[in-house]
Amino acid sequence: MSARTAGPAPSDGRVDPEWDELVRVWEGTRAPEGCTVEIVERIVTVAPPPSKDHHTTVSLLRRGVYGVIPEDWGIYQRLAVSVPGGLHVPDLLVLPRAVATGPGNRVPADEVRLVVEITSPSNANHDRIGKAHGYAKAGVPLFLLLDPWHSGRPTATLYGEPIDGTYRVLEAVEYGGTLTLPKPFGLELDTAVLPAD
Repeated sequence: MSARTAGPAPSDGRVDPEWDELVRVWEGTRAPEGCTVEIVERIVTVAPPPSKDHHTTVSLLRRGVYGVIPEDWGIYQRLAVSVPGGLHVPDLLVLPRAVATGPGNRVPADEVRLVVEITSPSNANHDRIGKAHGYAKAGVPLFLLLDPWHSGRPTATLYGEPIDGTYRVLEAVEYGGTLTLPKPFGLELDTAVLPAD
C-alpha cells in the first residue's frame, strides 16, 4: 500500500499542500494489527508485523539500554520521528521522557538521542538506505542498524556524526562480535545473543 508525492517536506515553515495530504493519508491508514505505517522518502509504507526473533531483539536491547540511560530518558516503540520528507517509526528510539509526554504520536528528530532499526525481508532497503538518509538529514546523532538479512551474514552497524544527510560508520561487527554505543550510553552490546531471523 503506498501513496507518493513529489519533493521533500518543507523545513522552512512553508505550507506544502502535498505534504499535508501525505500526512493525512498516513494518519488515516488503518493497517492490520501489528503492522507499521510510515512515510519513507515521501512514500507511505505499510510493513507487516515483525517476527518473534525481531521482538526478542527489541527486548534484549531495551534491557541493556535501560541500564545506561539517564533517569529522565525513555525507550520507545511505535512512536514516529519527524524527519525531512518522512515520518519514520523506528523499532526503538531513545529520547528525554519530557519530549514523549503529552498528546500526539510523533516527536521531532532533533530531540532523539538514538534510533534503532532491525531489518526484515520486507523492509531491509528502507532501513539501510531511505531511513538512514532521513535520520542523518534530520541530525539524529546515533543510528544503530541491526541487519540479520545482510548478505547472509547478520551485521550490526552503528552510524553517527551526520553531515548533509550522510552518516559516518562508527563501528560495524558481524553478529557474534561486541559493538560499543558511545557516551552518553557507554554500552557494550554483545551481538552474539541477538537472534538472526
